[in-house]
Amino acid sequence: MAVYTEVSDAELEAFLVEYDIGEADAFKGIAEGVENSNYLLTTTKGQYMVTLYEKRVDPKDLPFFLGLMDHLADRGINCPRPIHGRDGKALRRLAGKPAAITSFLHGMWPRRIAVKHCGPVGAALAGLHLAGQDFKLKRPNALSVAGWRPLFDGSRAGADDVARGLVRELQAELDDLEAHWPKALPAGVIHADLFNDNVFFLHDKLSGLIDFYFACNDSLAYDVAICLNAWCFEPDRSFNATKARALLQAYEKVRPLEAAERQALPLLARGAALRFLLTRLYDWIHTPANALVKRKDPLEFLAYLRFHRSASSLTEYGL
Repeated sequence: MAVYTEVSDAELEAFLVEYDIGEADAFKGIAEGVENSNYLLTTTKGQYMVTLYEKRVDPKDLPFFLGLMDHLADRGINCPRPIHGRDGKALRRLAGKPAAITSFLHGMWPRRIAVKHCGPVGAALAGLHLAGQDFKLKRPNALSVAGWRPLFDGSRAGADDVARGLVRELQAELDDLEAHWPKALPAGVIHADLFNDNVFFLHDKLSGLIDFYFACNDSLAYDVAICLNAWCFEPDRSFNATKARALLQAYEKVRPLEAAERQALPLLARGAALRFLLTRLYDWIHTPANALVKRKDPLEFLAYLRFHRSASSLTEYGL
């Protein structure tokens, strides 16, 4: 469920007066996503997405997110483009919340990831990295290595109830990653959350990338490592090197990885697995059972983390 804020007809009508996109014909909540309230808006001129930004999104970050989508769309990346009002602004308020309208992308995200999806994702990620190189705004990654220990500390009390010995295992993993995390890899704008529900396909072709609300500045290879976790594990939590090879080879046709990035990839993949493990663990422990948001199993990423920790060479990632 991803409609936390209801919008009245009068509020919507007053909101749309600020735009030149026609009058509303239909306005329907979308029950996907976990961070914001999303609506599909159909007007006399077309279809659009309306997003109301909820508590977990810092309003100070919204100019970065919306500016980035404008920037990427201008450079040929298929992503939602913010719709600017008659006053030139893309960000305003609706039902008491910061809100924006974006273009509507056609397509569906793949429920069952196949090898045929992984190559296009790798190429699209590399294209995003290149297109973002000259984006002027900056946003630090609050969920990179410096942000993991506070998440761990906030989850420590309940972690062993989720899995026996989890506190000790996570403590050792954090200590090692903090000591060895690479600091001089090529950096730029990353998506930071390019899971399958944020990638649309239409007739087996990638039709768009969505949900840029974790985007930030960090090492580009870390974004690749996130995608290895997101796209290359099977439902039984085993790693599929064929999927990884397709993703990495397609990425490198657009932006070749440097030798240092290749060498760091297993460590970065461990870090990416730990990042999602910790955020899921924190939410698992702190989200009430009757909350609208469905909790996600943190132990899925514990299995991923253990694979990366045991990987003996880059060949296990298809390189």
